[in-house]
Amino acid sequence: MDAKILQRYQSLRKNMTKEERHLWYDYLKKYPVQFRRQVPFGQYIVDFYCFQAKLVVELDGLQHDMPEGSAYDQQRSAYLEQQGVRVLRFSNADVNCRFRGVCEAIDLTVHSRMAST
Repeated sequence: MDAKILQRYQSLRKNMTKEERHLWYDYLKKYPVQFRRQVPFGQYIVDFYCFQAKLVVELDGLQHDMPEGSAYDQQRSAYLEQQGVRVLRFSNADVNCRFRGVCEAIDLTVHSRMAST
């Protein structure tokens, strides 16, 4: 692994956002199909990854609403999808205000992806 990516990976694992911690500790960590957090994927590091379902879950803060953040997210999602990975994106507001809906969407997508493989 590239030293720059390794350093960023370690920093992201230690400094998860409040919303990432909430989703991880209150749902994904105990989810019956294993998710990993802050996973290096090519030149990117994804928030959460489920290998069995080939599913990435990304949580987007306000910086993702800016034009340059949105363009970067599109490029990143296109790369991941070319690798056969499905990307689910939720805003931090989704996690804070619609947590149950976020969890249900993740669960439905995991089951759908695993049924089709």
